[in-house]
Amino acid sequence: MEVKMNINNVEEFNFLYDAVGWGHYEESIAKKALDNTIYSVSIYNEGKIIGYGRIIGDGVCFLHIHDVIVIPEYQGKKVGTLIMNKLLEKVDTIKTENPNVRVYLGASIGKEEFYKKFGFIERLNAGLGNGMILNGK
Repeated sequence: MEVKMNINNVEEFNFLYDAVGWGHYEESIAKKALDNTIYSVSIYNEGKIIGYGRIIGDGVCFLHIHDVIVIPEYQGKKVGTLIMNKLLEKVDTIKTENPNVRVYLGASIGKEEFYKKFGFIERLNAGLGNGMILNGK
């Protein structure tokens, strides 16, 4: 496997979204989203993208780990763990500037235990209340 940082390729991004059943974005929207990414990790096997994850946010006070995606045939093979470890290494460098940076993520249903292995807890357990999302209806 090959690890590359900050390769924010729209076609690969949409391929991964489709591969896990999330659909995909219009190319111009995906490009704008990726252009606003603080840091990303792409994982390749034999030249083919198999996983991706990124950090979005303000870069110093609030970070959000987002779009941790591994294509189904590579799930359960530590690709997601590799992505998370690389993203958290970047978080550690940001913590040298602000040790109190808050790092958030939204776990897909059924993936909560995976993220707990990296020290993430549910907002309620941190005394912060529920995470919320604006209803798009």
